[in-house]
Amino acid sequence: MARFKNKNKKALARPVKNQPSVDHITGQKIPKSFVFSRGKLPGPLRDLELDLRKLMLPHTALKLKEKKRNKLKDFLNVAGPMGVTHFLMISNPKSIPHLRVARTPQGPTITFEIHEYALAADIARSQARPSCPKELFSNSPLIVLSGFGSGGQHLKLTTIMFQNIFPAIDINTVKLSSCRRIVLLNYNNETKLIDFRHYSIRLQPIGVSRRIRKFVQKHEVPDLRNLQDVSDFVTKAGYGSESEADEESATVSLASDLGRVNRASTKSAVRLQEIGPRMTLRLVKIEEGLCSGAVIFSEFGKEADDAHQEEDHED
Repeated sequence: MARFKNKNKKALARPVKNQPSVDHITGQKIPKSFVFSRGKLPGPLRDLELDLRKLMLPHTALKLKEKKRNKLKDFLNVAGPMGVTHFLMISNPKSIPHLRVARTPQGPTITFEIHEYALAADIARSQARPSCPKELFSNSPLIVLSGFGSGGQHLKLTTIMFQNIFPAIDINTVKLSSCRRIVLLNYNNETKLIDFRHYSIRLQPIGVSRRIRKFVQKHEVPDLRNLQDVSDFVTKAGYGSESEADEESATVSLASDLGRVNRASTKSAVRLQEIGPRMTLRLVKIEEGLCSGAVIFSEFGKEADDAHQEEDHED
């Protein structure tokens, strides 16, 4: 007997196991997100969607299943039971990439034009020693916003949206080992563009050579075949800079031990390595509701609203 597909099948998302909905320390609700597309996307934008899902880990649906016939209400119907608080939607109206960030279920919705972007894979290829282990994504990234305090009400709403899209932290109780990533948003008041960057955070003890540091961290037997004495392994300069220059402004004193090398009450250098994705955004519109409602802010007036009108009707 022939089988017929269910045309009313909704978007599916498997909940992440063992993920609490409330922070046991702060008592606040942990924000969760869906990252999905609206309309047809070219290959690079589809890859950007996957990169954004990875960035939002662990409180997002990494393997969210989308169908062309899915409407916005389909995602909204499954968002409630799963405790999803935010939508990140990528679209490509008139071949201009857009990113919409919305609070569920009633908004507001902030729309950005994506002027430029680079995928995580592109950034990794540009680095001599790329590093992006899976352990980085076991905790949410920190969020840092710069330059948003000098603007109007629309920038304040943008600040609140991005601050609430990641879990809040308590500086008195947060574990240093959980601070592995950082998302930086910098607003340029002259160009009105927002630089979106994603970095990993590494701490390196000051005064310890790279060889010794790698030996302690990885417990690998060093190659001593070309050395006359074991002391040469400690003192001889190897590939690159064996002892990187330490800037006073980039050092911190740890309150507790972190790993095998970074010890409490000692100074460690903070190293940031970009892991992507990277975007340059322009804020173009803020709507009161979820992709609908009164327009609170519009960068280009009525023309900007008309550019999204057809897309909003599809939702």
